[in-house]
Amino acid sequence: MKKEGYRASTITSRIKSLRGLSRKSNLLDPESVKAAIAGLAVSEARKEVLVCAYAGLCKQLGIHFENPRYRRVEKLPFIPVESEVDQLIAGMGKKTATYLQALKEWGCRAGELWNLRWEDLDLENGTVNITPEKNSSPRQLRVSSKLSAMLNNLPRKGSLVFGAGSLDDFARWFYMKRLQIAIKLSNPRIRKIGFKTLRHFKASTLYRQTRDILLVKATLGHKDIRNTLVYTHLLGEQDSDWTCKTAKSLTEASSLIESGFEYVTELDGTKLFRKRK
Repeated sequence: MKKEGYRASTITSRIKSLRGLSRKSNLLDPESVKAAIAGLAVSEARKEVLVCAYAGLCKQLGIHFENPRYRRVEKLPFIPVESEVDQLIAGMGKKTATYLQALKEWGCRAGELWNLRWEDLDLENGTVNITPEKNSSPRQLRVSSKLSAMLNNLPRKGSLVFGAGSLDDFARWFYMKRLQIAIKLSNPRIRKIGFKTLRHFKASTLYRQTRDILLVKATLGHKDIRNTLVYTHLLGEQDSDWTCKTAKSLTEASSLIESGFEYVTELDGTKLFRKRK
């Protein structure tokens, strides 16, 4: 796979899939593998991934394998409310909180953010350059004053912003801490918030605020707009719900705009802002 140009993340994923199958079946016996996959209590999409991984192994070893028919069922992504995201971030340590805040604001992929280098950041001008993965497009995004302060508070021990460790190890620690926070707050929905969830959160929030699907596409780095159009289906009853804030100074108004609020009007010297929940 490496010689054929597959990314390291894809190769690692295939290895994990095959290792899991090897514990439940004989990888040299396609019928044994088919039975194992059919008996797994996982989604059709996951079974499709396992079949793809095993088909690649069979091709390499010259084993005849007829792919079973599994078709992933498209579902709308889970989108938490902003207060739940903020509660999760607030319960994390400095490094993890900064990582989650960046995912929330930029909507990048977990691997894109994990590989972020200090040289990609221009905190003085408030911008970041995202190097794409999975055939996405490169993009430059804004860095809020809040996130800039959090990034400046991280230690600079190397070229990578979040260190040279394993993203998988980092994710496992995050899952354990997330469970603790969900139990503490008695909110099981927090257990459903993952790295990809925050990408969905950014996309749906940005579309609600702007109704500009091309802006959402550019922000996420999608090359095919069909991958972006799913977020147009997430506008339900809550689309008419608003959070309102007031500002009496330029500093307060700037802070609200950075947080996603839009200006509405001014009454008695007080500026009114709103943001969809």
